[in-house]
Amino acid sequence: MKSSLKAIAAATVLFAAVGTLSGCASSSTSGSSAHGKTTIVVAIDAGLKKPAQDAFNAQVKLFEKANPTITVKSREYTWTGTTFSAELAGGTLPDVFTIPFTDGRSLIEQKQVADISSLVKALPYASKFNPAVVKNGEDASGNIQAVPIAAYGQALHYNRTLFTKAGLDPDKPPTTWAEVRSDAKAIADKTGEAGYATMTQSNTGGWILTSAAYALGGRAETKSGKKFTATVDTKPFKKALTDLKTMRWTDDSMGGNFLYDWNGINQDFAAGKIGMYISGGGNYGSLVSQNAIKPADYGETVVPLEGKDAGALGGGTLAVVSAKADDAAKKASVKWIDFYYMSTLITKSDAVRDAKTQAASQQPVGAPQVPVFDQKTYKETQDWIKSYVNVPVDQMKPYVSQEFDQAIIPEPASQTQALYGALDPVVQAVLTDKNANVDQLLSQANTSIQQILDK
Repeated sequence: MKSSLKAIAAATVLFAAVGTLSGCASSSTSGSSAHGKTTIVVAIDAGLKKPAQDAFNAQVKLFEKANPTITVKSREYTWTGTTFSAELAGGTLPDVFTIPFTDGRSLIEQKQVADISSLVKALPYASKFNPAVVKNGEDASGNIQAVPIAAYGQALHYNRTLFTKAGLDPDKPPTTWAEVRSDAKAIADKTGEAGYATMTQSNTGGWILTSAAYALGGRAETKSGKKFTATVDTKPFKKALTDLKTMRWTDDSMGGNFLYDWNGINQDFAAGKIGMYISGGGNYGSLVSQNAIKPADYGETVVPLEGKDAGALGGGTLAVVSAKADDAAKKASVKWIDFYYMSTLITKSDAVRDAKTQAASQQPVGAPQVPVFDQKTYKETQDWIKSYVNVPVDQMKPYVSQEFDQAIIPEPASQTQALYGALDPVVQAVLTDKNANVDQLLSQANTSIQQILDK
């Protein structure tokens, strides 16, 4: 769904990563070429703090020095499910922008992004991608038209300070959903803050509900031949939704904000107003660069997995090039993707250079994430940059120690964002109406989603 873009990579993704940045902003035409020089407009996360802006500007200068015929300008951009289609149709996106895994196949099939497969194929690491990750950016023939820059499995993020104030051990986060509930109530009772919170709008409510259901062995849809069947009216979804209703109305442990999106929940979590919430495993980068979280507050663990077929919902961020880009702009854009997103994941000198630059700008280095390449390459990269790691690794041990042991389950394959959007009002209803009927809500949602899938 949503990675932290470059803040994860990217992620943050992403997923990872763009308005006006000092020395970088531009309203000029994208992909312009003149007198042997090419200007490209690239995406940068909206709302970055000055240290993150400085780190980005430093990267631009390095790139332009290495590529004197290319000028890089930036435009503020953060992918949002409810506005992206309009931005795409309106032609307001940069030459290089990022999308979640869920949008890759459909945009490629509809030719709404440039075909850069021949340029990507020429990259020295093109054959080294993690197959489970790169498939999200491939066309039907297996050509890479969208480059994976970050991947994630969902994680449970928690506030260690609130855990301590509630009399809980921050080194022993919950390992079951029953413990999530009891810890959330303890935090709410002892601190007055929300013990647990969840996203509910801009397709994020459905994203997180699906994440919880997957952790209980559920799936949002099944496929037989070419037909997809909606399966949200099932026990795992009912349990996940009932748990939310119980925490909200019986335990009163979810605070008073029931209209969170990704940005909003990150902001309140970083401000110490939320004890626990689910989001991508690489979210720490965004919490630092965009929300100035206090490192001492942060804790991370895996999402509790219970039952047969349980797994952590996974996703990530793809870097793509505008379909409007000409050949010169495509080449320049792929060079930027290679430099800005990929080289730090595959080349020692670039990984060290990036880690040094990020650390000097007080940006997080060494936050865990699902590897874009294989585990061996990921470990090598971590070894290269270990002297620059500045994230609270010990506070992430509950996640890191189990990250590669859990099953990562891909997001729903068909009409993903529309499916999530259909579940947003279901989550909102349960949190705002004490008499909401879980079975009825999921039955209605299942019918609506099936109609979407049938189209």
